[in-house]
Amino acid sequence: MTETPDPFTNMYEAPAKLARAMFAPMAGGMNAPTLKPEDAQHWAEVGTKLQGLWLQYQAEQMTNPQALVPFFDPTRWMALAGDWYRQMPLAQVEQQQALWAEGMRLWEDVLGQYGLGPKADEKAEGDPDLPRKDRRFADEKWRTHPAFALIHQTYLFLAERVNAMVDDMDGLPEDKREQLRFTTRAITEAASPANYPLLNPVVMERTLETRGDNLVKGMEHLLADMRRGQLSHTDASAFTLGENIAVTPGKVVHETPLYQLIQYSPTTDDVLEVPLVIFPPWINRFYILDLNAKKSFVKWAVDQGVTVFMVSWKSADASMKDVVWDDYVRAQMDAIDHVRDRLDVPRVHAIGYCVAGTTLAATLAVMHRRGEQARVASATFFTAQVDFEKAGELLNFVDDQQLGMVGAMSPDGYLDGRVMAATFNMLRGTDLIWNYVVNNYLLGEDYPAFDLLHWNGDVTNLPAKWHGQYLRDLYRDNRLVEADALSVDGTPIDLGQVETPTYVQAGKEDHIAPAESVWKITEHFKGPIKFVLAGSGHIAGVVNPPEAGKYQYWLNDDAPRSLAEFRDGAEEHPGSWWPDWIDWLREQDGETVAAKGKRKPGGKGDLVIENAPGRYVATR
Repeated sequence: MTETPDPFTNMYEAPAKLARAMFAPMAGGMNAPTLKPEDAQHWAEVGTKLQGLWLQYQAEQMTNPQALVPFFDPTRWMALAGDWYRQMPLAQVEQQQALWAEGMRLWEDVLGQYGLGPKADEKAEGDPDLPRKDRRFADEKWRTHPAFALIHQTYLFLAERVNAMVDDMDGLPEDKREQLRFTTRAITEAASPANYPLLNPVVMERTLETRGDNLVKGMEHLLADMRRGQLSHTDASAFTLGENIAVTPGKVVHETPLYQLIQYSPTTDDVLEVPLVIFPPWINRFYILDLNAKKSFVKWAVDQGVTVFMVSWKSADASMKDVVWDDYVRAQMDAIDHVRDRLDVPRVHAIGYCVAGTTLAATLAVMHRRGEQARVASATFFTAQVDFEKAGELLNFVDDQQLGMVGAMSPDGYLDGRVMAATFNMLRGTDLIWNYVVNNYLLGEDYPAFDLLHWNGDVTNLPAKWHGQYLRDLYRDNRLVEADALSVDGTPIDLGQVETPTYVQAGKEDHIAPAESVWKITEHFKGPIKFVLAGSGHIAGVVNPPEAGKYQYWLNDDAPRSLAEFRDGAEEHPGSWWPDWIDWLREQDGETVAAKGKRKPGGKGDLVIENAPGRYVATR
């Protein structure tokens, strides 16, 4: 009887043999380069600079302590997974043996392509054709040398297997399985060899080329981010509000402790009689819809002959510790009434983006219950959810443990916007975290001057009471879609009463408000609804000017009962959906008036507060 070999018997001897096999072909006849005195001095200076930078930072922290935001602590993600990790199949001996055996076959296959190991005779001509591909390892340096090929192929293999184990676990509730998927992905992304200088051949080559200067520059970037408590994506000094972002001309015409109301100056002789008021999310700055002249939805709408008003929310501070969702609903109604009174019109068009769209749905329900629905002629929703049953990965942050942790991070009555930024970055860790760690910290590259990335990092604080209420009542308990389960300002909310003509836009690749979740608004409103599925995601799917000629959108004029049916029968249209929206808006009411009087903010006799974009958007 043949005894089954223990795969761990020679686990320390195997790597040594492997190393000799890999590096032996390189060793013969190779002379180590002589380090020149000037190079030695430069490397010594690099070491001194790195040490000095770190000591300076430590000294600053001694005199001005800055508590690290708990959200950045990697152990938090392990805590999120709870004890379920102990049940993963990796803890079972038979699974370990199978994993080891499969890993050894992978090593043999990879090394064979370099003429090494048991399969050395299978070496093919040309570049190695490695079994697993990933854009993090797209640089040819990951394939040129067998050591780095083996490192990144082993990592991809292990990450693949560990993530698959989550799906194989028995007896795991689906919500916990989804949490574990998220946590496992976050951990495996962090463990990528691309993130470690001694395992990344691109970083090693850059370090040799610059004689370590990239590490000094990277340390400067790292410490600057540690001082501000936030990962940088762009060169913030390249942008100034009102100069090269948020530049559409206008005036602040109304102000409350919660928001400013901006009216933009017309560019056409005649405008639609019914004005438009836009409610952007207070989680971010409003100028995502006014980045620059070429990308601005605001400017484009003004050029189409629409009188546009924009709400600019105030970033929360301790004075807003008692602000709740009711206050944002009342603010929307206040803005609508101010626009009506200012222009002497009976109704307005309204747009709600993301969380402000969710709130707009509640606002419409309150108006319908009160018999005041005629004040809104139409409602447009940008990537907004009302039914949170399928709200995606953000549902991983709404159990009692997570809500308690978020509450603990809001001791002054507001949640630091950097916490929310970290949350959204974690949803796309490879793209929004580790890509910048490699480029800016390890390679020492300069930050790009990219307006969208600048906006993404221009965080706003959130009222803690509102945030907790929103996560509990909507994300966790999904109470907005239960008739009369929630009340605002003493008025019960029933979305089934809303009959306002509605235009609903969803992003095909949206990971914050998944299209399937956005679709559900069509199942709750009673009025006529037009649904459009736009290419790309939560931001680019919305901010897609026609002149750019990017992406596409889908329409379905039948009566689909689900997003799947909508997709099956949808017709694809190239480019931006904005022209389709403006046509729809004109169908609701196409009457026009002359752009004069208070249609031109700040004109003769019109008292305004200040120029757009106003003070609130600049408040930190």
